[in-house]
Amino acid sequence: MASLKSKVSVQAELLQKIEQHTVRVGIVGLGYVGLPLAVSFAEEGFSVTGIDVDPLKVKALNAGESYVEDVPGEQLAPLVQAGTLRASTDYAELVQVDAISICVPTPLRKTKDPDISYIIDAAEKIALYGEKGKLIILESTTYPGTTEEVILPRLRGNGGTVGEDFFLAFSPERIDPGRKDYTMRNTPKVIGGVTPACLEVALALYGWVVRQPVPVSSTATAEMVKLLENTFRAVNIGLVNEVALMCDKLGLDVWEVVGAAATKPYGFMPFYPGPGLGGHCIPIDPHYLSWKLRTLNYTARFIELAAEVNSHMPEHVMGKITDALNNKRKALNGSHILILGAAYKPNIGDMRESPALDIIHLLLQRGAEVSYHDPYVPSLKGEGFPLQSIELDEDALATADCVVIVTDHDTYDWAWIADQSQLLVDTRNAVVKNGREHIVRL
Repeated sequence: MASLKSKVSVQAELLQKIEQHTVRVGIVGLGYVGLPLAVSFAEEGFSVTGIDVDPLKVKALNAGESYVEDVPGEQLAPLVQAGTLRASTDYAELVQVDAISICVPTPLRKTKDPDISYIIDAAEKIALYGEKGKLIILESTTYPGTTEEVILPRLRGNGGTVGEDFFLAFSPERIDPGRKDYTMRNTPKVIGGVTPACLEVALALYGWVVRQPVPVSSTATAEMVKLLENTFRAVNIGLVNEVALMCDKLGLDVWEVVGAAATKPYGFMPFYPGPGLGGHCIPIDPHYLSWKLRTLNYTARFIELAAEVNSHMPEHVMGKITDALNNKRKALNGSHILILGAAYKPNIGDMRESPALDIIHLLLQRGAEVSYHDPYVPSLKGEGFPLQSIELDEDALATADCVVIVTDHDTYDWAWIADQSQLLVDTRNAVVKNGREHIVRL
């Protein structure tokens, strides 16, 4: 009986610390997910320690300097100055915390298989410095089963019992970089626990930083929820990209078709075509699900077909550029192409999986002279291209053989750009054509 009482008291003590705000929070991974989460806990009065292997991030955070666009420096600095939030490269700091959120990257290998090495490393480090008495929550997107099949065995290695000696949950991040209307606080947050006790403790902690926690029955369910969200988007974008290819062959304007269909007040949700998928989620997450199902001898046909369509959109853009130049009696080889927008989505500088990189690579491969402008991306040197963003003026537009709109940042004056360009390929429906023959749409 004494042993049972001791085990029950671990949960009770942790819940009491959460309620009294004396719980100490650790965030492993201080990128676009981890830093906003750390800031949210610190703003609620929790003591937060961030762990990251990148010493530059740690140095910047401890100086109160933000390196994530969604976290302004004026929001971060007071928390650092007050001693509420600090960072370290040393995992040994986790000895002092009571709750740990894992927010590390989960990229794909070149073979499209999941790379969960960062998750494994984090779990092993947490086990090394002791998981007993702690709540551990995985936020990194991964395939169903990861929390219980990969993390749990490593934490159990010290002899503890999940749901009694320590608590394990999965709560997928729902960060949309650059978005202002839905933030961490007002976006509902799905949470699944390995046991009911794990779920209760995780809900108690996250309930302080999100308005609407959404409990589900298991960690695998929560993992599947995240993959469904982004697979839904990837498949529907793949559908509308294929519709764009169909409309091109039929001589129809896909933007007009989608816009008219969107007037239906039920049974239709508009998605829009583009030059290819980009970002940290949509091009990657569906492959996690597809890979998991292949291990069960099942082919995720929708996912693979959507990936095929979406991955070929940069080639379709190339065809549009080539045809537009041919109509002007110009060859792509030797032509000067100006790319407008390099980031994967408007109004941010995030280059992860950006279709602009594929388009630039294809242009250079085929002999074009390429320059680009992006107010958020000063250089592409880190992306494998020795290019710097040029000044966007009348001369830059007028001297380009073809201007290509890849990312539709709000800062661009589209009417002015359309007037100054001699040939314009618009992949985002950014400019009004109004019968102007020098404008070519996707």
